[in-house]
Amino acid sequence: MLTRPVAAVTGAVLGFSALFLSAPAALAAGPPGGPEVFAHRGASGYAPENTLAAADKADELGTVWVENDVQRTKDGALVVIHDTTLARTTDVEEVFPDRSPWKVSDFTLQEIRQLDAGSWFSEEYAGERVPTLRQFLHRLSWNRQKLLLEIKAPELYPGIEQQILGELRRTGWLSPYHVRHKLIVQSFAADSIRTVHERRPDVRTGFLGTPAVADLPSYAEFTDQINPSFRTVTADYVDAVHRLKGPHGKRMQVLTWTVNDGPTATRLAGIGVDGIITNYPDVVRDAVGEESAAPEALLPSAG
Repeated sequence: MLTRPVAAVTGAVLGFSALFLSAPAALAAGPPGGPEVFAHRGASGYAPENTLAAADKADELGTVWVENDVQRTKDGALVVIHDTTLARTTDVEEVFPDRSPWKVSDFTLQEIRQLDAGSWFSEEYAGERVPTLRQFLHRLSWNRQKLLLEIKAPELYPGIEQQILGELRRTGWLSPYHVRHKLIVQSFAADSIRTVHERRPDVRTGFLGTPAVADLPSYAEFTDQINPSFRTVTADYVDAVHRLKGPHGKRMQVLTWTVNDGPTATRLAGIGVDGIITNYPDVVRDAVGEESAAPEALLPSAG
């Protein structure tokens, strides 16, 4: 009578062991239970985007991967914010009414620290601040989460690629473990991603956009992923990306954004995307299945 339960347990243990032993290639091969789920700017459907609260909310929902956006202040600090202006997601217009158009690059870190980055979302998050990249990295390490880091508008911030890599190195995020398991750097700017690849060839990279199929081989020289809007993704396009190998010799991947409903997530999973970026990670996870998330959460973390 014990034969079937014992066999089931043995199979589960062996399955976990196989996952652990093959972990360095897990993302490259695509998760066995469906696309990996990425919390867009944190769980930004439930908490103010790109804040520590949004990262914590993603953690609360059991989401391992968190996406963010990095820019630079007037005095050279790296901060986590999406828009190139502070107006939409902070109270900068009230605090500094005479500083229009309120560009991130026109404010010092000390000035940005005075801003409320939560009240625009809800009173529950009043007092949330714009985090520095270092603060964000520390929080993800504490939560044992992983990072899909977007270099936002790099043309506005010459040299930001090297600066970001320096901060990642200082905080331990360029350790061999982090590079293999916990970090991807992406951008809409191909030159920026090429720079990251040239300076740190070991770091996985992603290009945000939908290059023509004929151009994909040139992207495969410096990026591991093609990460398009879900509105542009077709089964043929996914297949075209998958036919190529990226700079690390692994099959190229497709991570798509920003998907916030179950039926769309299910459709995209059906055509073979490797990851889905979403404001509502719980909704997408429930739609595509939790098989890939549960074992990964059990892996030891160097964070």
